[in-house]
Amino acid sequence: MWTHGPWRGRLLPHPLGAGERLRAYATWCDAVEGNTTFYAVPERGTVESWAAQTDPGFRFLAKLPKTVTHERRLTGVEVEVRGFLDAIAPLGERARTLWIQLPGSFGPGDVGTLASFLRRMPREHGYAVEVRHKGFFEDPRGEAALTRTLEAAGAEWVPFDTVTLFQTPPTSDSERDAWSKKPRMPRRSRALSAEPIVRYLGRDSVEETVEGWGFWVETVVAWVHEGRSPTVFLHTPDNADSLTLARRFHDEVRARVPALEPLPEPMPNEPLTLF
Repeated sequence: MWTHGPWRGRLLPHPLGAGERLRAYATWCDAVEGNTTFYAVPERGTVESWAAQTDPGFRFLAKLPKTVTHERRLTGVEVEVRGFLDAIAPLGERARTLWIQLPGSFGPGDVGTLASFLRRMPREHGYAVEVRHKGFFEDPRGEAALTRTLEAAGAEWVPFDTVTLFQTPPTSDSERDAWSKKPRMPRRSRALSAEPIVRYLGRDSVEETVEGWGFWVETVVAWVHEGRSPTVFLHTPDNADSLTLARRFHDEVRARVPALEPLPEPMPNEPLTLF
């Protein structure tokens, strides 16, 4: 998202070269969803540039390619996984947790396949699994089977909270688009690991988005007090204000947990010059 058009010249300096855009984003937030790796494995040189633009403590949640999760459904993918891991290797600890987003058709009957896949994956990475089949949310047996599998692998279950989005009918084109594409899942908030991950999708309205995240502020505060290190990814349908909202969420948590480190100071909103 660090190249998101509506941020250019308003929140991030513009124009910026390709080797500076992530650097500018990283002054606003210290984590990013690596969604682009779902569609294509990046060139190693590109990933080396990402590493060069971020501090060692920056966190990438890199998504496994769709050939692995959606087309092959975690079966017979050793070559593809090896190529992906080699490509993202320059990120080092920045990408210590990998994101396994499974298709909506991947249900409780497929948990054995997931368990086998996780057992074969290298231990130097952690794994965060996002599921969208309703059997994992509405059938206690499906939920229990997935939980056991993830706990056995030391993996996390990533909730994608769309409750606020679907609370009232859409009022904009971007909200209507999100209604047609995003999953309507029950909210889930049980952490399975020391580094839980949340994906929250609000509304284009700042007020509705902020009102809807109150549950997560309370949950994240509790996790931090338990000694966990959560990562929260905050979206709206148009994502126009996601950067400022992410910092506002962090400020709300930090008001309750003063020991929490502040986020970096955003880069000034002017293009870089020599003078």
